[in-house]
Amino acid sequence: MIVTKRHSLRIAAISTLAAATVALAGTAAMADAPSAPSTAAAQSAVAAKAAITAKPSVNSVKAWALFRVTGTTTGLKPGAKVTLQQKQGSKWVTLPASAPITRTGTYSLGVKLGIKGKNALRIVSGSTVSPVFDVTVR
Repeated sequence: MIVTKRHSLRIAAISTLAAATVALAGTAAMADAPSAPSTAAAQSAVAAKAAITAKPSVNSVKAWALFRVTGTTTGLKPGAKVTLQQKQGSKWVTLPASAPITRTGTYSLGVKLGIKGKNALRIVSGSTVSPVFDVTVR
């Protein structure tokens, strides 16, 4: 009879330890589960904060004279390309002027414009767009 009581105590102790282990494992699994959506939320927050600034080196330039557009980016990967767009009528036209984003988030690109008058320009990278700036070509 003593052997059976000891055996029952051992089974009870092992069952208690097993239940505690399962409960702790379940708690750890629950703690990991919410982190997946928060990681996605953090990535979308970074994407939402993507921005580009742009500043021309001159406000007025002769036709086909070289000038620079420089700026900074946030939330964009180094090596991604920024491209210059010009408003022609009601459409934005991509010009053959692009530059890679440096590891510090800056860019610099050389531009030559031939359409005389006030030119509305902007810098684009993917769906991220800079504010519009103007350069007058004389």
